[in-house]
Amino acid sequence: MRIGNRFSIAVHILSLLGTFEGEDQTSEWMAGSIGVNPVIVRNVIGMLRRAGLVTTQQGAKGAHIARPLKKITLLDVFRAVETEDLFSSHPRPNPNCPVGAQIQTTLEDIYGRSQAAMEAELKATTLDKVVKSFKVKAA
Repeated sequence: MRIGNRFSIAVHILSLLGTFEGEDQTSEWMAGSIGVNPVIVRNVIGMLRRAGLVTTQQGAKGAHIARPLKKITLLDVFRAVETEDLFSSHPRPNPNCPVGAQIQTTLEDIYGRSQAAMEAELKATTLDKVVKSFKVKAA
């Protein structure tokens, strides 16, 4: 039960784009900062583009933020790249067991409240807050 790497990679990509706004940023350059293969960066950028968070151009121009960082929440990013619920139950508990017969319903309620709390926190945090937290030295 953990948020996938795509979310962290997506926040990293958007933070790079916001921190170095106006500069040409290739997937190779971003991959070097993130520590992943450029193909992964391109895949995540594609998800962010489809969600309207970045614009892209072929070649050295790379990707650019599509709207102001203060108008992009971490929930926007999460929804752009995460396709599965944060929590899930095991698929086949034994219905003849008193626990197995009730566990799904009990956990679904808890998981729903937990997911809502996490989403509220992500919605309250904008990318400009994330980017402002970095201490970046000028090149």
